[in-house]
Amino acid sequence: MIRREGMGRAGHQIHRRDNYDPKREGKLNVDHLNILQQVVPELENLLKRRYSLLKAIENLAPVGRRNLASQINCSERVIRGELEFLRELGFVYSSPAGVELSEQGRKVLEMLQVMVRGFHNLDSLEAKLAACLGVPRMIIVPGDSYRDPNVKENLAAVTARYLQEVLQEGDILAVTGGTTLAQVADSLPLKGKEREITVVPVRGGLGEDIKIQANSIAVRMAEGLGGSYRLLHAPEIVLPCNLDQILNEPRIREVIALGRRANILLHGIGTAEEMAKRRDLDDETIMQLIADGAVGEAFGYYFDSQGRNVYSTTSLGLRLKDLEGIPLVVTVGGGSNKAWAVLAVLSRGYCDVCITDEGVARRLMTLKEIK
Repeated sequence: MIRREGMGRAGHQIHRRDNYDPKREGKLNVDHLNILQQVVPELENLLKRRYSLLKAIENLAPVGRRNLASQINCSERVIRGELEFLRELGFVYSSPAGVELSEQGRKVLEMLQVMVRGFHNLDSLEAKLAACLGVPRMIIVPGDSYRDPNVKENLAAVTARYLQEVLQEGDILAVTGGTTLAQVADSLPLKGKEREITVVPVRGGLGEDIKIQANSIAVRMAEGLGGSYRLLHAPEIVLPCNLDQILNEPRIREVIALGRRANILLHGIGTAEEMAKRRDLDDETIMQLIADGAVGEAFGYYFDSQGRNVYSTTSLGLRLKDLEGIPLVVTVGGGSNKAWAVLAVLSRGYCDVCITDEGVARRLMTLKEIK
């Protein structure tokens, strides 16, 4: 599949191969699925439960029954029976450390992914949202990460696979911070096959958990992709009077310039209130943001539901205007509680591929009154 041919947002030719296909293992006819649902009405719930169980095992292995029961909200008695069934089929095996997927189980999980997408009609959902939101490509994973943490892990895994397939030799990958991108980094191999790829952070640090800061994510992604990395040794939030002085520091200036030359940018989406608190904005400013209708944030800009900028911070790193010069901008974020934030950021038009979950997608369908 070719991402786009022709002129990009910055007016340059785009000829990047986009081979990622979440349903590449096969296709199921929607009419056949409808017949199956009529003949075996309990099939869908059973399929979803076993898919969720196999997915949880894949993400957490080796894992015990109690943890699995908690993850997919089932009793240990039900989990015990399901695991026994899956063991007899050769899809899972047990060790003193816990349950793991067999190679056959991994292949079955890939096929189940296709069936779950078919039951949820995600192909149609992707096409409708892409057309309505003006996003060239939507990739939607089943479920709602706001209610199910396994869905966020799946979202991260899908994003990691997408990066591995779309990145080319010599590319520069720019990344921001946040919990979602940290999980994307964790979904990559511990050490990937050596490639000529440079990962660069394009936001400074917020003085929070080191694991979710852009520098740490850049290091972890570079290791997983087999590439190299550069670090941005600077805080994200600075006083306006100090900004020029910091930007004139040669190493900082060089890393930011490298980020502007990125071939691919991967960034997350935060709700306005969440990001305001992470940046330690005072209560008065947060209340004003809410009063002004701010619902989403990206790159230090706070947007209302129409994508209008209602507030911005004096921050270090890439700014919104810099996205014009980056050929492929990938936005990732899930959870139905973030639907307004996703809508706000996508409304700005700086997105080529949006990777999200069904919770966000269904909520966006309602917000945009799409049928």
